[in-house]
Order: sequence, then C-alpha cells, then structure tokens
Amino acid sequence: MKKAIVIGSGAAGATVARELQEDFEVTVLEAGTAFRPFRYSLTLLERLRKSGLFYDEREIRWLFPAMHIQKTAEKIVLVNGIGTGGTTTIATGNALRMDRDLQKMGIDLSDEFHQISKEIPISTAHQKHWSKTTRQLFALCEDMGLNPQPTPKMGNYEGCAHCGKCILGCPHGVKWDSRRFLRDAMARGAKLIDNCRAEKIVIENGKAQGVIVGKRFNSKFIPADVIILCAGGLGTPLILQNSGIDCQAGLFVDPVLCVATEWQGALQNKEVAMPFFVQQDHFMLSPYFDYLSFFFNKNWRKPATNILSLMIKLADSNAGSVSGKKIDKILQEQDKKHLQHGVDLCSEFLRRMGVKKQDLFLGTLNAGHPGGMLPLTEKEADTLHHSTLPENLFVADATLIPKSLGNPPILTIIALAKRVSNLIKR
Repeated sequence: MKKAIVIGSGAAGATVARELQEDFEVTVLEAGTAFRPFRYSLTLLERLRKSGLFYDEREIRWLFPAMHIQKTAEKIVLVNGIGTGGTTTIATGNALRMDRDLQKMGIDLSDEFHQISKEIPISTAHQKHWSKTTRQLFALCEDMGLNPQPTPKMGNYEGCAHCGKCILGCPHGVKWDSRRFLRDAMARGAKLIDNCRAEKIVIENGKAQGVIVGKRFNSKFIPADVIILCAGGLGTPLILQNSGIDCQAGLFVDPVLCVATEWQGALQNKEVAMPFFVQQDHFMLSPYFDYLSFFFNKNWRKPATNILSLMIKLADSNAGSVSGKKIDKILQEQDKKHLQHGVDLCSEFLRRMGVKKQDLFLGTLNAGHPGGMLPLTEKEADTLHHSTLPENLFVADATLIPKSLGNPPILTIIALAKRVSNLIKR
C-alpha cells in the first residue's frame, strides 16, 4: 500500500487522514503534543491578574500550552493551536459555510458540505440557554434591521454546561474538534507521531520524496509516496518556502477587535462563545468574551462576570507574508476604515442599551484565521493543485483560500480537505 504523510492534525489534517486511510498507509505528523484542556481556576487567575504578572500575551503558554501566540511588527497578536486537533480545540466551534468566493471560481463543494452534515452534529440548540443580556442584544440587532442569526455550532450543545470555556478546550466534550476525525483515522490504522515538527519537503527530479522532521543536528527523513500539507496558514507556507517553493505575499489573518463595557451581571464569561452573529459587508459582529484581553489588557481589569463585549471579525486585505519566525502583516488603510466602521456600530449597540461613550473600552487586536499564501484560482478549480507543486505534494488547508473570509473558516476548510482527499484517491 502506498504511504501518505499528512502534516498537521487540525481541521484539514485530521479530515485528510480520515479520508485517505483506507486507500493509503497514513502517518500524521503533529508539531505539538496531546491536547489538554485548560485546567486552572479562572477565579484564582483573576486574582493573580491584579498582581501585574500577566503583561504579555505570549505568557498564556505557561498556563495553556496548546495556545501558541506570535506577534507581528504592528503588534497584532496571532493565535493558533499547537497540539492534536490544532486550532479546532481552541476555536468557538462555529459551523458557517463560507465558500462563495470558491463558487465564483467554479469550485462547488456542495457534496462535501452535505457529507459533513452527516458526520458532524451541527445545531443552534444553545439558543434556549442564552442569558438575559444576550437575548437583549439579539433583540436590539433585530430592531436595528441587522438580521442577527443564531450561530450554528459543531457538537452536541444540548449538553452544554455553560462554563464559558469554549476556547479553552471545552472540558465537557460538547464542542466538536478534529481529534474526533483523528481518532477515526487511527482506529482504521493511521499512525500519529506527535511532538514532531516538519521542517521541509525533500524534492528530487520533480517529485516529493519525503519529509525532514526535527532540528538541524537531530533531524530525520521520513519517506512517502504522497504528502499533504495541513500545517495551517502560517505553518504550511513556511514549510513550502523551506522546500524551495515560493508562496505569495497574500497573507490574511481575520483580525478581531472587541468593544466592551462594564455591565453588571453580563455573565458572558459563563456562556457559549459567539452565540449569534450579524453579517456585514467587510466584517461580522458577535457577542464574545475575549480571554486574551481579559488577562493581558489593562483596560479589562474588571470582574469577568461584569464585562459585556462585542467582537468585530474583519475580512482583511491579502497583504502579508511569513519568513522564518518573522510575520509581516500590516493592516491596510481600507482595513482600518472597515474596522472603525465595526467599532462605530458596536458603540451604537451599546449606546442604545444605555452605555455612555466614555464607559467603552477596546480589546487587544488579535487574529486566528491565517491563510491565502497559495490561493486557488480558476486554473486550479478542477485539481485544487498548483503547478508550482510536485504532482504528489498537496496543500489542503486555509493556505488555499483566495481571500479573507472575515468569518469562522473551519467548516469550509474541512470541505476543501475532503475535496483534496477525493482528488488524491483518483
């Protein structure tokens, strides 16, 4: 049986491993280790926060190793998951189909989305447990004609315990993450090697021969017949560049900024993250308790139960690159304009709830949906395979997405990974 190496175990990697295992002998390489949910008492950490010990977002890894933080020169905080399950373990579990731009290029993933609906439970069952404040916000959005929608979630939210830890690992197993697909693949014979960082693809005579893992003086070569890169929008381009394959300087990151106020008994920290959303042309809005801002932003030194926050998730310009440890990402003027529009809209929501302008405060600009550095075009609509890649080397993650979605991408990444897998099997 031919051997396939899948690099990464997040949304794309776990999907590809699950789809290919019966046709290939699959080995999944994961840079991190087994994922562990956040286990510390938030009440205790809230007390420690007052000591000033928390001053840099990168410190979060001391408490929660699965959350990896990097910063751009412009101080945008980039968040991604390191460990089995990748970023799906620290995502909010949203299930939004966001393939409109792909459809315009002739890439119809309807069959893949249909398959996903049979394999992953998706519902809005969390709606019946919304807090009074969330219902008030939803009604206000309706009154303003903004067509708010309950956010479909991946998982069994009938059993949601309302602990507010969606992005900290869902300790109750309610939220779906890609470890479930990974376990399916392993039950069928796939092999997982964790704590194994892929550095480069060895390419000879126009064909990928295998993967070099580990550091320079402690490296190892793993041969393969097929290699699928699923290391994420920051990891995949770096591996390609290390392998002598250029990527485009078209990095997007879906920046997030929260507008917040002190609101007695808001209890957002005890509710499902992003319970509903409002879609606008260049961004989406959603209620969201921002843990990074809460622990590291001085403006957020309020009791967690009394912070009311609205998230702006921006569809940013394709302008940025990754080179080694350096991430070059600067918001363009149009990005700043659209972000300010979102701030103004959130401020208006809160004003209508009786909040004074001087009582508003912003969160930390952060982002967690990188992609776009090897974007698909109409030329790749049938193959999803770039001509710059050897015929047996594939990419199946957000690196392929043409431009920022400004929305949660996991469902769309899974659909793309399914299509790439089906094309490999032909």
